[in-house]
Amino acid sequence: MSPGPAATPGSAGAAPRGEMPPRTGIADTGLRAAKLATERRAVPNGVWGMALFLCAETMLFAGLIASYFYLDFRAPRWPPAGAPLPEVRGPAILTAVLVATTVPIVFASRRARAGSRDGTIAMLAIATLVQAGYVAYQLHALVGELHTTPPQSSAYASSLIALLALHHAHVLLGVLLNLGMIFWLFAKGLTGYRLTGVRAIALYWYVVNTIAVAVLLTTISPSL
Repeated sequence: MSPGPAATPGSAGAAPRGEMPPRTGIADTGLRAAKLATERRAVPNGVWGMALFLCAETMLFAGLIASYFYLDFRAPRWPPAGAPLPEVRGPAILTAVLVATTVPIVFASRRARAGSRDGTIAMLAIATLVQAGYVAYQLHALVGELHTTPPQSSAYASSLIALLALHHAHVLLGVLLNLGMIFWLFAKGLTGYRLTGVRAIALYWYVVNTIAVAVLLTTISPSL
């Protein structure tokens, strides 16, 4: 049999003159790299879930603060006669200490992104120690507040106690989240799933610490 005709330029199956055949392997690799980079930049669903939860909690605090000032504007005297004026210096110092824990929380998130389990645990432990001390002191002070300003005594007392108790409950929840994450990091190590958890906890503390400033300014406003 005679050999078949050689492929000529422009015939079927031959690359056009002056063009190189497509390099599909390199193209696929580039597409995969771009996809992975996009996934790293994307916000995980766990963080979005925490953001939605915090939006609801922020609206709850906004409603309580608005109610506090609404009652203030309608009352002839705020706080009412017999109720002591709120202290300014002590709560301001405590709130500043709580807000300062944002720094180790930021570093915990960064250590987790860098893949450092021990660094993440260390930063979370520092923040948790300070936050636990804050909430322990504030809960003790709240018990004393219940004796001096019982919530059933006036609208001022009920709105003040509700605002303080809700805020302290959120700080306590944050401490429990920190402790749970520290435990799992020790037990199972740092994974992508727990990285998302650290980022969600960091977002939680950013919002709670911001709310702490709003609560402080609200509760001390009669003394300003």
